[in-house]
Amino acid sequence: MKMVWSDLIEAIIFLSLIGLGVLGNNILFVRHLYTFIMGSENKIIDVILIHLAFVNTIIIYCIGVRNIATSFYIRNFLGDVGCKTIVYLERVARGLSICTTCLLSMVQAVTISPRATLWRKLKPKTAWHVLAFLLLFWIFNSLISSNLLHYITAGSSMNRSVVGMFTGYCYMLPSRHTVKWLFLFFMVLRDVIFQSLMGWSSGSMALHLYKHHVHVLYLHSSRTANNSRPEIRATQRVLTLMTCFLFFYWADFVFSLYTGSTVTRDSTILNIKAFLVLSYAGLSPFVLIIKDACVPKQC
Repeated sequence: MKMVWSDLIEAIIFLSLIGLGVLGNNILFVRHLYTFIMGSENKIIDVILIHLAFVNTIIIYCIGVRNIATSFYIRNFLGDVGCKTIVYLERVARGLSICTTCLLSMVQAVTISPRATLWRKLKPKTAWHVLAFLLLFWIFNSLISSNLLHYITAGSSMNRSVVGMFTGYCYMLPSRHTVKWLFLFFMVLRDVIFQSLMGWSSGSMALHLYKHHVHVLYLHSSRTANNSRPEIRATQRVLTLMTCFLFFYWADFVFSLYTGSTVTRDSTILNIKAFLVLSYAGLSPFVLIIKDACVPKQC
């Protein structure tokens, strides 16, 4: 009975996060898609946020299918192909999430930087330039997650005593140490590079906001002047998203490194990892929506 109640509570938590995440990402996706299509000019930020909402939706669906099926004891309907697809898409989408969030942070930091600086030349000029970056992100993350297509299998097709539990009904076959550490190296390298870029851009934006605040106080402007400029509101919105991202992502990174280096059977660790990923994917669109003053008016 204790296991039944724990599984029920776990299912309710996951269902709540999934419902909120799907709702928030759909609102964010439709809002910026409408702005992109109907706006007078194709905005670069809109393309990035559309892609971020799409990637977060993939993460939510992939984690939701596995964990809800396990919590409600639904018969394993995935099979080998389904397990490989779900786990692989989740890993690729997780990498795309950090890459897209980093791109959003850097574009916003370059946007508010002084026009005379060299960094202004690095800003994408059109939406097609952004799409080129996103295509490179897809190729890169697809390659560094390709090992999962070989080592992930459905639990019903293997002897469970010789495989380690990955999550839900899907299991991960033991791999050679060379292969395992090679892919872990590229995953860590990706995270370090994009986290460093994100840290630089976030620090640059925070410094710009501080200078702007000091300038406003010097001019004895009204309080509303500090938030009246659209680029300042957008910068505050991106910085809030960065804070949310860093909190959930670093916690998830530790668990990902642990589960990637050791084939674990501990379902508690795997559920915590899934909860952290779902939390960012589900809550981040609301951070952007709440900070966006235009959404209530358009709705």
